[in-house]
Amino acid sequence: MPKSQVRKKKVYTPPTDLRPSSTAAAKKPSPLWLPVTAVALIVVGILWLVVYYLSDQQYPVESWRYWNLAVGFGSMVASLILLARWR
Repeated sequence: MPKSQVRKKKVYTPPTDLRPSSTAAAKKPSPLWLPVTAVALIVVGILWLVVYYLSDQQYPVESWRYWNLAVGFGSMVASLILLARWR
């Protein structure tokens, strides 16, 4: 049986308007404080929630009641926002 011919495919080159610009690759890396602050916010948020639950909802601030949950989870969300900007 005869062997079929292999077709050569053209190499794909994206259009020039879709190529990433050289300025995007030249952006500076993140400063050192950014990951340090993000990790600190995660730790503070977790510790806030752990203290809140283990103290039978009397600490860190008893008068805030369930807003203590918002503080704990809010600090963790803030750390995720910082980590999204990390390069």
